[in-house]
Amino acid sequence: MFAAPLAPIHASVTNDNSTADVGEAIFRHGIQGSGEPLEATREAGVRLYGADAACINCHRPSGLGAKAGRNSIPPITGRYLLHPRTTNMEDIDLPYVDGMRADRDPYTDETIARAIRSGLNSEGKPLSYLMPQFALNDTDMTALIAYLKRLDKRRPLGVTDTVLHFATIITPDADPVKRRGMLDVLEHYFADKNASPLGATPRLRTSRKMMFMVNRRWQLHVWDLTGPAATWEAQLKRHLAEEPVFAVVSGLGGKTWAPVHAFCEHEAIPCLFPNVEAPVGTGNDFYSLYFSKGVMLEADLIAKKILDAGSGTVAKNVRQIYRADDSGEAGAQELDAALKHHGISVSSRVLAPGERIANALRGVAGTDVIVLWLRPADIAALPTTPMPAVVFMSGLMGGLERSPLPSSWRGSTRLAYPFDLPDRRRVRVDYALGWFSIRRIPVVSIQVQADTYLACGLLAETLSHMVDTFVRDYLVERIEDMLERRILTGYYPRLTLASGQRFASKGGYIVRFAEPDGMRLVADGDWIVP
Repeated sequence: MFAAPLAPIHASVTNDNSTADVGEAIFRHGIQGSGEPLEATREAGVRLYGADAACINCHRPSGLGAKAGRNSIPPITGRYLLHPRTTNMEDIDLPYVDGMRADRDPYTDETIARAIRSGLNSEGKPLSYLMPQFALNDTDMTALIAYLKRLDKRRPLGVTDTVLHFATIITPDADPVKRRGMLDVLEHYFADKNASPLGATPRLRTSRKMMFMVNRRWQLHVWDLTGPAATWEAQLKRHLAEEPVFAVVSGLGGKTWAPVHAFCEHEAIPCLFPNVEAPVGTGNDFYSLYFSKGVMLEADLIAKKILDAGSGTVAKNVRQIYRADDSGEAGAQELDAALKHHGISVSSRVLAPGERIANALRGVAGTDVIVLWLRPADIAALPTTPMPAVVFMSGLMGGLERSPLPSSWRGSTRLAYPFDLPDRRRVRVDYALGWFSIRRIPVVSIQVQADTYLACGLLAETLSHMVDTFVRDYLVERIEDMLERRILTGYYPRLTLASGQRFASKGGYIVRFAEPDGMRLVADGDWIVP
């Protein structure tokens, strides 16, 4: 407890950038206006500093709180703190959020400051032991309170009283077959959502009532990009201005997704599980969620296998082969970085347009390890003579179990496989296949279509629990919270997203073909989390 007397906190907060920036820095990063780390004390004298003391850790980026075991972290945005006391939720216009309280005195700027400094609620009673007590001067306190008020967004883009608007984004180098397959799933899923009768539904007014599906029509906007990647962000901004959306669902990319990822982060738009082989991710990203790291995960799986001294595959030289302007370049770069750190020589051979794969295989020695980041057409064109070297290949790019790998290569080739094994995922995937069959959706790219169906299901389930709290940050947070409880996870054995994680599936297998012909795979060991 901080016993110093509380100076009055006035509502006359300026809107200049410096004040706004200070409030955000305190809330999100635990940095005071002076640049010094935020300090706080928790029960039993536990002291917190800097990022560990930031409000975002418990109250989340939205400010709408979270569940912590059996405890509910309450919402602390302005309208949840300042609403008038009532025992009848009909009297206030507040969407339901776990942990909210209506039957208490409204906070004022002064009592918000007291709660932050001394851990007392609006009625002077102690807050939960989970609430730290912060040492903030008056200037910083004013900035933080202003930021809490600024978190409220009463009318988010892409949301009307009757419609939720969503986009799906397709880059110009995306596979046209996968494009059609993905859009078939999206269009049918949206049509199913809109087939239910639309009418007024009562608002959720108490945590004792059952939650209900948000009763709005779903509208899909297809944003097809054109031209070079350098122009995509400008195109996306035009699309957003013309067709405001609440979130981006699924989507399809080719070699690069980086401009789309950057756009979603800059515009604070959730981008939910696009079909991309080379996703983007940094420690500061929030709005872009992916099922896995794609070819970068495959590179990590291959690196772990090569570096495993007990596997018999340790080598001095690794030769990678990929085509220019394809996803394999990102995988090759990831593997290069992982192996060079351990003193293994790595070289890359980039195939020119039209160049035969045989050219890149000349001079291979038995002590080499070959890594193929190639598409089925190149895999099928491999020479019939088997290689003397150990071979790894990208399963994601090469067609997974449907890869046309020549029979003479199957004994020495291992596939990086960032999914559950076919026999183990069959029941989960059959659910999607049955849904496709009933709707007569042609199965043209089963993994992409299954992932798209999974993305739509996750969106629908999350929105049903959000009730009418349409806040973009809250959508991402609810997906993080709910994902690990999902039973039908398609190609993946388990999906989880802890705070700060953007890739829901963390591992995969190294597999080989069981016979010279056919699609049966055998895993070389257990599930690997690199």
